[in-house]
Amino acid sequence: MAREVALAVDLGASGGRIVSGAFDGRLLELKELHRFENGPVSFGGHLVWDFVGLWSGVLDGLRVAADQHQKAIQSIGVDTWGVDFSFITKNDALLSEPVCYRDARTRGLIEAAQAIVSKEETFNATGLQFIEINTLYQLLALKRDRPELLDAADQLLMIPDLVHWLLSGQRSNERTIASTTQCFNPQSGQWANDLLTRFGLPTDLFRPVSEPGHDIGSIRADIASDTGLGDVRVVLPGSHDTASAVAAVPALEPPSSRPDWCYISLGTWALVGAELDRPLVTPECLARNFTNEGGVGGTTRLLKNLCGLWLVQQCRASWQRSGKNWDWEQLTALAAESKPLQTIIDSGHPSLVAPNDMPQAIRELAQQSNQPVPDSTGAVVRTALESVAADVSRTLQELDGLVGRRMSRVHIVGGGVQNKLLCQMISDASDRP
Repeated sequence: MAREVALAVDLGASGGRIVSGAFDGRLLELKELHRFENGPVSFGGHLVWDFVGLWSGVLDGLRVAADQHQKAIQSIGVDTWGVDFSFITKNDALLSEPVCYRDARTRGLIEAAQAIVSKEETFNATGLQFIEINTLYQLLALKRDRPELLDAADQLLMIPDLVHWLLSGQRSNERTIASTTQCFNPQSGQWANDLLTRFGLPTDLFRPVSEPGHDIGSIRADIASDTGLGDVRVVLPGSHDTASAVAAVPALEPPSSRPDWCYISLGTWALVGAELDRPLVTPECLARNFTNEGGVGGTTRLLKNLCGLWLVQQCRASWQRSGKNWDWEQLTALAAESKPLQTIIDSGHPSLVAPNDMPQAIRELAQQSNQPVPDSTGAVVRTALESVAADVSRTLQELDGLVGRRMSRVHIVGGGVQNKLLCQMISDASDRP
């Protein structure tokens, strides 16, 4: 067969990349073509995504792809982080820059929402973990602060849906990314309209969802002309990056209710979970704050969202601002040389969500918990990594209890696999390969 190429646009909270997959009927060759940085910026009193900059990075990558692969490119699909969104109007205009999930507007809204609908009822309708970043609480913040945006909006699109729309001109709501919102019912496969109505949110913003693999059309003519691409089809992947990552795990067993393997999607976040053949919406899941998100092929990803490399990323950013330009390898080496198991903090503590000075925030938590205060760069990084490993280990034990067996293998996927020190810490803490 003729060589065919598919493009993946993989967007994360700290960066994006364009990857080509070339298949000649026998061999699949993956190649990273372009990489660019991403991150939230302060604007108008909120933390927002530089969506224009993000889109510019995508276009730059598509130009590189067109130059390298000529007319062999057949399709393109986009995956991103979950929960964040924006709206488009009836006239197909983007209503506003997407606000970052780390913005402070959702503080306290879990408790406020429970005064309207109980935690149990919300969980039964959505099967989702309760964290303030969820789309549901972002929408409730808009209803409180900027109801005019909800009035002007015609449709809600998650971040990958927005990029697919910009590429093709076609609107879509893909199922795996919809499942991150706490507005979606994993058991019915539809939006949780009854719940949304009880919260006073307009249900007409939520349109029917599409499955991974759905072809929504060709890229727009102006995009093809600008980038040099031909008639490339836009095909929905598992648009939540973790859904696509889990689909790539080299596990031979099909999804079941009692799997023997689990996964950790390790990046800015650490998502610890198992792939099941159906949602697990039980009181035990609610008590342990686990979530049911959609997977590729109709599966369910039972998981918990934990802090991943965010702590180290923000430490590095803080040190860069003071003129210390450590790279990742240097920071990991300094951590490896530091004395182990001196200080373990709660990596999910609210003070670590978006501090101005992450190293200082880590030191303050150590002091508050009467533990040794890390006094060097390496000690701070080691504290961050060991704290993440400890949280992951505890979560794996909880996951064992929910599925009714000790899962013997852990597959780690995502950019965090490059941090071999953290991977070894997780293996040691959990006593699993």
